[in-house]
Amino acid sequence: MKIGVIGAGTMGAGIAQVFAQVEGYEVRLCDLNEQLAANGKNRIAQGFAKRIARERMTQADADAILSRITTGVKTICADCDLIVEAAVEDLAIKQQTFKELQDIVGPEAIFATNTSSLSITAIGAGLDRPVVGMHFFNPAPVMKLVEVIAGLNTPAELVERIREISLAIGKTPVQVDEAAGFVVNRILVPMINEAIGLYADGVANAEDIDTAMKLGANHPMGPLALGDLIGLDVVLAIMEVLQAETGDSKYRPHPLLRKMVRGGRLGMKSGQGFFNYAK
Repeated sequence: MKIGVIGAGTMGAGIAQVFAQVEGYEVRLCDLNEQLAANGKNRIAQGFAKRIARERMTQADADAILSRITTGVKTICADCDLIVEAAVEDLAIKQQTFKELQDIVGPEAIFATNTSSLSITAIGAGLDRPVVGMHFFNPAPVMKLVEVIAGLNTPAELVERIREISLAIGKTPVQVDEAAGFVVNRILVPMINEAIGLYADGVANAEDIDTAMKLGANHPMGPLALGDLIGLDVVLAIMEVLQAETGDSKYRPHPLLRKMVRGGRLGMKSGQGFFNYAK
């Protein structure tokens, strides 16, 4: 099966790796230009190099996986059976991406989006085929869950097909009807936002907030470190979608979250968030 992954950032590269690790899948990893796409594949290779150095992977296995990934722009997806869009979390960009793709790929190609919070129905509006949500979690090669999301116009058989593919690549799918934030982010991101509020109010420092949730709620990672991992810009975008879709003030992004995003303190990706990652 040939898979087109649109977007070679952290999530796109991770999704490409997930498919390429399974025999029988060929991946086209695409971005706005060849260099960006190649950077995504290089990121995968760098991760493999660390695992090889620790004797957790062989060079032969790494080479085999990388050989199944071809990089380029979206035109190389012409013969793909499934497209997984992992572009930035912006509705207009996702809509435009799929509009361009419908003129490139065959009529039988499946359109799936990795959106973390946007409306599947809105993303698919005006297209010549339905769209289904296939939401992976970061880091995609490690996290087992895939949310399979049906928009208003997503046929049941398409949802079932994505469930089957998710199982085939070693993931655990959960079926979700479209709703703001779906399941995980509807619960998780407001918790991160609440932790930011506690920190802003001086209730406890960042380390103690995270320690409290790790030891008191048995979370593997504290909410502030998790926000840094996800990317505080992504956390903000999801909170804004939750607030806009529901109209509920409980989803108001905390002002400190907005300030940190404006200041470029996005978490791990920028080297500074609630914790320092410069080292």
